[in-house]
Amino acid sequence: MANKPALTCLALAALLATAGCTDREAQRQAQAEAEARDRERAAARLQQDYERAVTAGNWELARVHGAALLAQYPGTPAAAAVEPGLAEVPARAEAAREQRRLAALWSYARVPAGNGEQRTASILSREPVDTGGGAPAPVQLVIRDHPEWKRSAYLVLQGGDFDCYGGCRLAVKFDDAGASMAAWRPKTDEAIALFIEDHRGLWRKMRQAQRLEVQFPVKAGGTRTAVFEVGGLDGGQMPGWD
Repeated sequence: MANKPALTCLALAALLATAGCTDREAQRQAQAEAEARDRERAAARLQQDYERAVTAGNWELARVHGAALLAQYPGTPAAAAVEPGLAEVPARAEAAREQRRLAALWSYARVPAGNGEQRTASILSREPVDTGGGAPAPVQLVIRDHPEWKRSAYLVLQGGDFDCYGGCRLAVKFDDAGASMAAWRPKTDEAIALFIEDHRGLWRKMRQAQRLEVQFPVKAGGTRTAVFEVGGLDGGQMPGWD
């Protein structure tokens, strides 16, 4: 017959072992639950960052936060909430980058002139143009508001010359919409400039376009075309034009 004290010791050891296993399992479960809660809280914070970026229209930052949320915390309620709208964010981010690029193409200036201030908005052509003055160079488009000379729009060459002293007509395209606009070259050597008579019409149509093409005659013979990416123009820089 087995020794009773020995059996009692064995039973107690088995009970303690079972209790130890149960405690370890409970600890593991508690730890897993705590980690899950921490994970969901971290995911919720990232979701808030994403939503703030969306509200602010900062689509590039929204894409970063959204991608991080899906990569680091998949399966969380925050990831499930963000995922449906995230698909359109990259396109919005790309559009925002493109708009910044277009805006950076424009230069603005304000200088004292006469009894007031002259304001200008100017942009260079997308590609250099061979206008007969040596090496091809960008053509400049200038929108000007002068206290004495009032408003005007004109092209400026770095070399060569326009063939428009007696007046001419320009073939102009706003995106895909063609137009003909009258122009004239002042009899001055101060600047190689060609003024577009309907500066209001040019501005109005340009404000609705992304691309402006101007074909103009040159003394070197024939015509040349300058292309301007005008979609980033900030109308607020030229008060009263819009």
